[in-house]
Amino acid sequence: MPDTVDTPAPSAASAGVPREVVRRRALVVLSLGQVLGGIGFGSTISLGAVITERLTGDEALAGLPTAAVTLGAALLAVPLASLASRSGRRPALALGMLLALVGVALVVVGTAAGLFPVLLVAFALIGAGQAANLQSRFAATDLATDRTRGRDLSIVVWATTIGAVLGPNLIGAGEALGGAVGMPPLTGPYLFTAVAQVLAIVLYLLALRPDPLLLARESSAGRSGASTTALSRPDRPRAARYAILAIAGSHGVMVSVMAMTPLHLVHHGAELSVVGLTISLHIAGMYALSPVFGILADRLGRVPTVLLGQALLAASLVVAALGAESSAAVTVSLILLGLGWSAATVAGSALLTEASSPERRTTRQGRSDAVMNVVGAAGAAAAGGVLGLIGYAGLATWALVIVALVAIGGVIVGRSMRSADGANDSAGV
Repeated sequence: MPDTVDTPAPSAASAGVPREVVRRRALVVLSLGQVLGGIGFGSTISLGAVITERLTGDEALAGLPTAAVTLGAALLAVPLASLASRSGRRPALALGMLLALVGVALVVVGTAAGLFPVLLVAFALIGAGQAANLQSRFAATDLATDRTRGRDLSIVVWATTIGAVLGPNLIGAGEALGGAVGMPPLTGPYLFTAVAQVLAIVLYLLALRPDPLLLARESSAGRSGASTTALSRPDRPRAARYAILAIAGSHGVMVSVMAMTPLHLVHHGAELSVVGLTISLHIAGMYALSPVFGILADRLGRVPTVLLGQALLAASLVVAALGAESSAAVTVSLILLGLGWSAATVAGSALLTEASSPERRTTRQGRSDAVMNVVGAAGAAAAGGVLGLIGYAGLATWALVIVALVAIGGVIVGRSMRSADGANDSAGV
């Protein structure tokens, strides 16, 4: 049964605002929201491990905050998507940021009280902000056409770069400010995170009007047979399942290799500055060129761009396997790893959106984000054992298996889509 909305949004016509104007304004709002959300996430990743180690005295627990954020994002992705399906993007995105704000407050409380369980709950709630950030890229496609869907999505993904760079660079100033107002050590930077979350909540509630998802549904209902929006296109569960596989598989490969790279470099004598540079270039690869892959997805097609991403991931893994002893080769590998992830994520997200009928779309988007985060967490957890058993080159070699599966699936689905374009498969995903 199709999803319903609690309160219908005013149409673009009744509001006197052209649909294209609403689309462009929504892109600006969503991009600004990504910047604000990225500030909080960057600080969390940078400080969580250090706070945990100092609080517990056990380095083995230092990875749990990142795991908690990932798990929280996975658990909250579907509920936030369900809320968006019922009531629109505005309340869903605002609620995600509100839960993250509560998490930030609990980080300070848990650190001050020395309560590690409270700290883990806090980081899990911060994961709601990450879930909202992921949902933002899908919100960018609500009013897009086939011609602009990949590009619009990629612009919002690209905006993450700004927040991810700003967040860690505010740590010094935040610690000084926190010390001045009597906050526990290492929690001062979360003042900036809290301000960013508050601004994001206000931004979504006040500026994301009309709600892009509700407006898209209203437009679809009022214009049967409108080919320009592709909202009346038949549901294609096979393509949607492949999109989820491509996004999750690419994310799992990226996270598992990236998570072990700093440890591998340090064990081979690399300076911390080299480790930092390698990860920075990797993050740049993930986000900086996402608009390029969005344009390619619009012009070449979603599946071909996903396959391009798998080719880049395969090249990365081959370089890592053959050049594991070289810091320069590992750095090149991490750049390619980020580029491959970007191509697959942007094109896969666009494919998932247009392969899903309106009543199934937001549910599948939430499910995709949940699966993506669970696979990433599992990949990071398993990668440590694989690294210990067969080394960095062995880890890269095993990751090639996942890339091969995604690539083979893409070839099969691509052929099926070409031979049965427009066929309606009524089975659910």
